[in-house]
Amino acid sequence: MGYMGKYLEIDLSKERVTDYSLNMSLAEKYIGGKGLGARLLYDNLDAGVNPLGPENIILFMTGPLTGTTVQTSGRWCIVTKSPQTGTFNDSHIGGRFAPKIKRAGFDFLIIRGKADSPCYLLVSDECVDILKADDLWGLGTFETEDKLKARHPGSEVASIGPAGENLVSYASIVTGKTHAAGRGGTGAVLGSKNLKAIVAKGETSIETMDSIRFKELTREFSKKVLNDINAQQYREIGTVVWVNMSNYGGFLPTRNYKSGYSESAEAISGERMAEEYVVGHSACYGCNIACGKKTRFTEGKYAGLEVEGPEYETVALLGSNCGIYDMGAIAKSSQICDDLGIDTISAGATISFAMEASERGVLIQDDIDELMFGNDEAVHKLLHLVAEKQGVGKLLSKGSLAAAEQLGHNSAHYAIQVKGLELAAVEPRGSWSMALAYSTADRGACHQRCWTPTAELKGEIPRFSMEGVPKYVKETQDERAVCGSLVVCDFLPFQIPEMIEMLNAATGFSFTEDSYLTTGERIWNLTRMFNVREGMDAKDDVLPERFSEEELQDGPAKGQIMTKDTLEKSKAEYYTLRGWDDNGMPTKEKLRLLGLN
Repeated sequence: MGYMGKYLEIDLSKERVTDYSLNMSLAEKYIGGKGLGARLLYDNLDAGVNPLGPENIILFMTGPLTGTTVQTSGRWCIVTKSPQTGTFNDSHIGGRFAPKIKRAGFDFLIIRGKADSPCYLLVSDECVDILKADDLWGLGTFETEDKLKARHPGSEVASIGPAGENLVSYASIVTGKTHAAGRGGTGAVLGSKNLKAIVAKGETSIETMDSIRFKELTREFSKKVLNDINAQQYREIGTVVWVNMSNYGGFLPTRNYKSGYSESAEAISGERMAEEYVVGHSACYGCNIACGKKTRFTEGKYAGLEVEGPEYETVALLGSNCGIYDMGAIAKSSQICDDLGIDTISAGATISFAMEASERGVLIQDDIDELMFGNDEAVHKLLHLVAEKQGVGKLLSKGSLAAAEQLGHNSAHYAIQVKGLELAAVEPRGSWSMALAYSTADRGACHQRCWTPTAELKGEIPRFSMEGVPKYVKETQDERAVCGSLVVCDFLPFQIPEMIEMLNAATGFSFTEDSYLTTGERIWNLTRMFNVREGMDAKDDVLPERFSEEELQDGPAKGQIMTKDTLEKSKAEYYTLRGWDDNGMPTKEKLRLLGLN
């Protein structure tokens, strides 16, 4: 139990919809979400499949806790081969969509092929239909959602905007007008299939194996989360609390990662936002953390603007990293990205790359006046050009690495990405442990595989040292792989034994702490196998040259640098701990021990 016991396969090319029984032994081995999605992706794709071709599949995954009384059970993930990186990709998202899929009677959806014309998918506990979407094609996600919710009352909608339709490599899928599966180009995969949206509507109850015990556990756990000090901080200030914390630590991305510190950061801090702009709070389904912040701007250039957010990653990448310190301007950028269906992290990092390339005289274009750091109007115009693949936007629509390869003149030096995916909002010279986390992450430069700044600031791992870091990164990646398979939120404060108890009560499984973490290690090795099959190895587990050749010039981390030698030594230790060879390949013995041979 905890599962609905069925999944849905949709072949858009053949206009065929089929439901199948869930393989429970496979569910127990990979849990759900990321893990089960990784197994299905690996088994259903051959090496070298074009991510934007009809042969690629995209999976909408829930987990055994989705839609239950466990805190943050509204989370879900989308699994596919990334058009931005060519790697395994799972992009996680909140809101209220996932419980509707599950209550429609399905644990996940597998979508294949390509429709002949624009369509959307209706999934309910009464019927499953592939419906025409010609009238929706070209619309932003906001209007698309409004129209579909009016057409299907009581539903939740996940849709793409113009960026996904035009196959922008970092296009997102958006639900609730503010929750986005942004990383890796999931929206472009839907666009390549002519699939505008998925509408979910269901009321079927979700049963748990030991319902009495499960209710007792989740009731007590909810009280714990409500009183947790970190949860309270997110509830009061939101994720933007990290602006000042990152700046004080010297790892706030600034001006295309030239620096990790800005004297102007206070203007875009969470504390300032809470004091001047926040007018309400919001939460995803089943969450009392309520980290979402509703903001209103009453003065200045952006007076009258009302949005939810922006979040920390958005503020850092479209704010300080672009030299912009007007919260209204950043909120407007966030709103544009959500409506057009663009990942705010890759958008901000790619635009800051373009600003530096323009500053250096490498990028010559006629579309935008004064494409320079600090120009918020240039950012807003450029976002539209990217979504439409017009002018300089076409160059930037595949991300900073592809743009750098086209521009030449050593511009790859300041294209801040790993495996083609732009870095999240932690400067790795100011947070050494994130250098290893970024370089070894399975989908490229990702902060969700292993978030280390908290441990550094608390002294749990050293700053500006790699002592003990490979072990910490490896163990955290394994644990987070399970978290992404359950699926629950990164902000959920829990101890592994209490999560195991809730998981076992929901499903009837018999996980121990050892088998729970081994499951995470199995999932991590499986996604590595996927990437190895695509031709990736140790040469791809690297950082941009900026971090190894330029010392930070200011702030609390002044003088710090991440040398290639330092990273390579920590990477070698990490490979050994993982049971991989010197080239980053899982050994046959490791695969045998994990049941992956």
